[in-house]
Amino acid sequence: MRQLVGHRRPYVDNEGTTVTASASHGTVARPLRRIGTSDLYVPPIALGGAVFGWTLARAQSVEVLDRFLESGGGLIDTASSYASGMSEHTIGSWIRERGARERVLLATKVGRHADAPGLSPKSIREGVDASLQRLQTDVIDLLYFHAEDPTIPIEESLTAVSELVEAGKVRALGASNFSLSGLIAARIAASGGLPRIDAVAWEYSLLRRDVVEGDAVELLGDHETSLMPYFALAHGYLGVHRVIKPDSAVQDTRLRRAAAHSNRHSHAVLKMLDDIALSHETDVSAVALAWVLSRPHTAATAVGVESPEQLDGVMTSINVNLTHHELAELDRVSA
Repeated sequence: MRQLVGHRRPYVDNEGTTVTASASHGTVARPLRRIGTSDLYVPPIALGGAVFGWTLARAQSVEVLDRFLESGGGLIDTASSYASGMSEHTIGSWIRERGARERVLLATKVGRHADAPGLSPKSIREGVDASLQRLQTDVIDLLYFHAEDPTIPIEESLTAVSELVEAGKVRALGASNFSLSGLIAARIAASGGLPRIDAVAWEYSLLRRDVVEGDAVELLGDHETSLMPYFALAHGYLGVHRVIKPDSAVQDTRLRRAAAHSNRHSHAVLKMLDDIALSHETDVSAVALAWVLSRPHTAATAVGVESPEQLDGVMTSINVNLTHHELAELDRVSA
């Protein structure tokens, strides 16, 4: 692989290139996928940072980040609002201490932090500057609008991003939780020379297919925009939290969200996942992620984990090659 390093950030020059990582759990090849029309290429699994500073203390977060780096991980996904900024603080301190900036790409989101709400130019500029400070870096590789802001014309928001790109503070733009009409409006605005949206983050899993499929898939293809799924394991129900019952008296937010998926339909999906996982000698979470990664226009899915061991299991999904029959059966049972 030919790798070009510029301004402390990694570039690769062709899609489909693989990077080999030597880790404590083995040597693996990580394929790279392009994000939209940008110059960002990433392995298919991104590390979700929502748990850093929330359910994971600093020491545990560092263990997960270390394992992700040695596993060949390439993209860390966070947001200014995660744990009120503590997620970005944790990631930034880790990057400085490990000297890891050349080896990872950073994605973060603006628009939901209490100090910089919404997508006004002022909020975007102040939100980006605050995120750069917390992340201890000079550029955000992939900046997301965290949600639509109906009070601000999209042209104003994109103009603010254009200024940030010109200043070298942002490389590419994404949108999280946008509607199709919002994405179309942004695309029309971009046709006049403003930054285009190269990535869209939507919830997508075997248990939540309604948001992404249908017109959304066609739009992603027409706009040359990458899908960046989140909650691909249905809040852990397709993995570590599968035994949670819907009537469980749980106080934990994550467990309540996972429990909401427990029904006859999800049990049928889990049964199919069990059968396929057995034939591949892996676990259900790896198969569930492999299905998501097989979907059209998917670049990378962000997955949150709470231990290095969970991360090891998640990363194996990259090397799970589902057959056409297995994909068809998962499509059928999850429809």
